[in-house]
Amino acid sequence: QVQLVESGGGLVQPGGSLRLSCTASGTIFSPYVMGWYRQTPGNERELVAFITDSTRTYYVDAVKGRASISGGSATNTVDLQMNNLKPEGTAVYYCRVVGRTTVDWGQGIQVTVSS
Repeated sequence: QVQLVESGGGLVQPGGSLRLSCTASGTIFSPYVMGWYRQTPGNERELVAFITDSTRTYYVDAVKGRASISGGSATNTVDLQMNNLKPEGTAVYYCRVVGRTTVDWGQGIQVTVSS
């Protein structure tokens, strides 16, 4: 298991950019998937993007073309760069690392997109 700590959240205006970072303590062994999820009140946590240990990436349609995920076990970080943010991007964002037998979550960080 690893401990995950997110940073970089906050208030941003519509059309603005934000970079979320997640730092892991401990060793991350392959195979793994590192990802970002988000959750709004009353709704289930949903996937935003992930990156695998082979650097394959995936983005949900809602952020495709406006987000970029990077990171891996070499740096023990996974970052999510989000551009042209929309108000519907307001949520608590969570980092997740899935290993062969483990699933670890960060504590979450608030992102608010508002003017």
